[in-house]
Amino acid sequence: MRKIVTYYLSASMSMKKILWRMMHRMIINRYEGSELVFLNYGYEYLDPNKKHLQLVKDDEKERYCLQLYHSTVDAIDLENKDILEIGCGRGGGASYITRYFKPKSYIGLDMSKEVIKFNSDYHKLPGLSFVVGNAQDIKFDNQSFDAIVNVESSRSYNDFEAFISEAHRVLRPEGHLLFADIRTEEGNEILREQFLNAGFKIIKEQNIIRNVVKALDLDSERRLQLMKQKAPKIIHGLAEEFSSTKGSKRYQEFADGTMIYMQYILQKE
Repeated sequence: MRKIVTYYLSASMSMKKILWRMMHRMIINRYEGSELVFLNYGYEYLDPNKKHLQLVKDDEKERYCLQLYHSTVDAIDLENKDILEIGCGRGGGASYITRYFKPKSYIGLDMSKEVIKFNSDYHKLPGLSFVVGNAQDIKFDNQSFDAIVNVESSRSYNDFEAFISEAHRVLRPEGHLLFADIRTEEGNEILREQFLNAGFKIIKEQNIIRNVVKALDLDSERRLQLMKQKAPKIIHGLAEEFSSTKGSKRYQEFADGTMIYMQYILQKE
């Protein structure tokens, strides 16, 4: 197990992406229904006087992952709008936004056929649908959507600028790209320029790494046990890295500021 984790930590980015995909496939095959519908790092509010986000009982166990989606989109009115989520994963965010924000339509797009089949079978809500697709070659007409949601997906894209260009193309005039993902400080400088060069106006740019670390502090034990429940023993160490629980290299990178976590609200000009 230690050898697997050591290899992962020292592996090239391309090899890490392969191992990451293996973990995703393992999750798809081993977890059913509501056992695991979120894979993001989570978000917790820092202000103790902040009004508690009101959730239905069944959503409470995924509070921190839900709050990441909520904090990414809540500044924009999505009611009766046409929304596309690029990189929807197991559909937890798509379900949450559909139920709580009441869009006219919500399409979750992901490159994994297994994920889309799971989502289509499990998340059955009026106006919510899922399609197989490529973030860098979006098969929708120009100006099809009022907003695009992109949470913890972009860092795996081979051609990030193609994704931004496609997002800009399928958005309607003054539509919004609601974006959240990890970067380094230097990587965020590049990211900002890429958004501007693609024709987006930056409405909001915020580093929420302290919120993410606080969420991981509060949720680490649940995340770790959830990952270990059905992961083969030989990859428990890799599962710990994947879930970024306390003691993992990724958690340490968050805690010491090596990595930052950026939220953007972008508007098509």
